[in-house]
Amino acid sequence: MHTLLLNFDWHQLTKPEFYINLGGLYLLLFIVFAETGLFFGFFLPGDSLLFVAGIYSNELTTQLVNTHNDFSNLMVLWIVISLMGILGNMVGYWFGRKSGPFLFERKDTWFFKKKYLFQAKDFYDEHGGAAIVYARFLPIVRTFAPIVAGIVKMERKQFTPYNIIGCVSWVLSMLLAGHYLYKIILKQLGFDLKDHLEVIVIGIVIITTVPVLLKIFFKKAKSVK
Repeated sequence: MHTLLLNFDWHQLTKPEFYINLGGLYLLLFIVFAETGLFFGFFLPGDSLLFVAGIYSNELTTQLVNTHNDFSNLMVLWIVISLMGILGNMVGYWFGRKSGPFLFERKDTWFFKKKYLFQAKDFYDEHGGAAIVYARFLPIVRTFAPIVAGIVKMERKQFTPYNIIGCVSWVLSMLLAGHYLYKIILKQLGFDLKDHLEVIVIGIVIITTVPVLLKIFFKKAKSVK
């Protein structure tokens, strides 16, 4: 066992295609649920994983049902992933309502960083209910936003539509981007994105995290003044 752990390429855990090949659709569904519903899921590669899922949409969908139609397979994938994301946010919201005060007093651990909770709360305070929609497109914030909504006791009937709109928009945009960019680039340029997924993933991470980092940086700079 010890030898297996030493020989395992831990760098693979940062590669979305590793999750696709390991557990396929079912692992993908769990990861989307965990990233949006469990506070320790903030480190999971949600955006890049969905982008890669768009590229492998036909292969993934056949694990559940094969419609024999490219677009239909993509829509099936969109529906099942969205359902898991919506459910994940509902769990996060419920968890926030039940254990909010405890989380703000809890000490940091490897799985839990209180600073992320404060960042999500600041984001929520600034944008209100719409933060649930915006947060879907922001790593880390998307994990803690529903928890914060529960902590501040946002009404369930208000939270639910924001949750649904945010989730279906996030999942659809990432799947479509991966699916059709792959086809267009392969057809027009003869360039296979599957051979360069790691570079693409790094680009997605940079694009999605830089706005968050800049916001935090400028906020700190203003507070210092």
